[in-house]
Amino acid sequence: MRTSYDIIVIGAGHAGCEAALAGARMGFSTLLITMNLDTIAQMSCNPAIGGLAKGHLVKEIDALGGEMARITDLSCIQFRMLNTKKGPAVWAPRAQADKKAYQFTMKQVLEEQKNLDLLQDTVLDIHVDGNRVTGVSTRYKPGLTARSVIVTPGTFLNGLIHIGFTSFPSGRFGEFASTDLSENLLRIGLKLGRLKTGTPPRIKASSIDFSKCEEQPPDEVYYPFSRKYNQPVLPQVSCYITYTTAKTKEVIMGNLDKSPLYSGLIKGIGPRYCPSIEDKIVKFPDKEKHQVFLEPEGINTEEIYVNGISSSLPQDVQEQIIRSIIGLEEAVIMRYAYGIEYDFVTTDQIKPTLETRSIEGLYLAGQINGTSGYEEAAAQGLMAGINAGLKLRGAEPFILGRHEAYIGVMLDDLITKIPTEPYRMFTSRAEFRLLLRQDNAYQRLAKYGYDAGLINSEIYTEVEAGIQRVKNEIDRLNNTVYQDTTALKLLRRQDYTYQRLISDGIIVPPEPALSDPEINDVEIDIKYEGYIARQAHQAEKLVKYEQWPIPDGFDFSAVIGLRREAKDKLVTNRPTTLGQALRIPGVNPADIQIIMVYLERARRAESL
Repeated sequence: MRTSYDIIVIGAGHAGCEAALAGARMGFSTLLITMNLDTIAQMSCNPAIGGLAKGHLVKEIDALGGEMARITDLSCIQFRMLNTKKGPAVWAPRAQADKKAYQFTMKQVLEEQKNLDLLQDTVLDIHVDGNRVTGVSTRYKPGLTARSVIVTPGTFLNGLIHIGFTSFPSGRFGEFASTDLSENLLRIGLKLGRLKTGTPPRIKASSIDFSKCEEQPPDEVYYPFSRKYNQPVLPQVSCYITYTTAKTKEVIMGNLDKSPLYSGLIKGIGPRYCPSIEDKIVKFPDKEKHQVFLEPEGINTEEIYVNGISSSLPQDVQEQIIRSIIGLEEAVIMRYAYGIEYDFVTTDQIKPTLETRSIEGLYLAGQINGTSGYEEAAAQGLMAGINAGLKLRGAEPFILGRHEAYIGVMLDDLITKIPTEPYRMFTSRAEFRLLLRQDNAYQRLAKYGYDAGLINSEIYTEVEAGIQRVKNEIDRLNNTVYQDTTALKLLRRQDYTYQRLISDGIIVPPEPALSDPEINDVEIDIKYEGYIARQAHQAEKLVKYEQWPIPDGFDFSAVIGLRREAKDKLVTNRPTTLGQALRIPGVNPADIQIIMVYLERARRAESL
């Protein structure tokens, strides 16, 4: 095995897989190191991909040439499009996946990828010469050299599991934590914080009385995450909904003194949007019941993921909680819930490319940056891999704007609004939701994937042809006159669809006929034309600020007239554009105007 690589990726979770594939597909020799090759792409929590805003991220990963969407289609056992009763900006695909099918399919893709080696080992040190990364040492290989290193450790950095008052080091239940790497990151000058997350119990399907639960069948129509599949590959199954009871509340309130969360044993900050069942009961005391989702972990296992009751209470209390829930009175727990604390790197230390500010060639992706979720991690891994490759090529960095992608929103949030709790992507975080729909990800991003070498010419040509077909059809509808109006104006009406135009004989299908996604694009572009135009105009204003760079080393503390709070925040965050600076909490438009004056003076002085 070789000892020198262009890129070394540490960790083979969802971020690491995308980073390694991106680097290798861009033509760089890449090594992916993981503690256990059998847990590559492991779904440690719910085996589900997508959902609100997260589905948008997966579509964008696919449009840029990543792998998550394709593996999701191959392992999907239940598909649902969420939010269809609302506007198209918030429609969100979600797939329950067979966790082992997902895991092993991704492993096979990695094993077959040209330019990519896999190594089961533990990284002990990241080597730095001056301010540049030079490689890593593992337990068995002390001298692996690399021009770039991407760190994607998930929850393994000083991971500490809690079940009641029992605590033990672990990166995931049954797996070793990475303590050496945490110490190494501190030694090379990075600041660490502490976060917490958790997982619920898994129970045996045959011990559940599903007759007491509400069935949630899969959608009849399947909308693939990737462009490669039109129908699910695996059989589709139902999920179920049930509820906690007054007994659940009684059990939890009677055992709060045994909770490491409420006893102060857990120091890390947990996610607000995905609280433990203890948190729900305490913070919403008037709520009579809480919804619980029963979700299969695969088609060849009886394990059911009990979504909604994440907990770190003792195992005997978990038994009582489970059996207090409707339909679970006789349920058998196969895996107990637990909470886990882990280290992360505060994001004032990374650039928008995910390269660290202090160490050239060192990139961070996934939960190490304070995010949660498979999709957020995968998107960061892909962006880190692309940017590492571009830097090795001597090319310009790849930074997506907030108006271009949810990925751009997430990375900008991480840089300008340093997370103090696990960050999760929501549609509400994006100002331009109608421009960033899940259905138009390829139209927005395929060119970037093509330019990076991750989207082939055949796919890119088809994307461009599809965009043109939609434009041509909109023009045709605008020029089709019907009873003193046009087909386009009719389609703007709420009671008209594209198919109704055809069935009413107002238009005939074009040759060749549009695909269902193309018809969807035609309808949305026409029905929401005014809203889309308004958001596009707002995005143009944002771009103006984003294109105004702030030079490296700009001394914010020397700017006369800036408020003290603004100076402190700008010195800490070191924004690279005026747009980023404006989004930093504590910086207002008046501060930006002052900085603009200084930048303009500097520009004029340089031109003399």
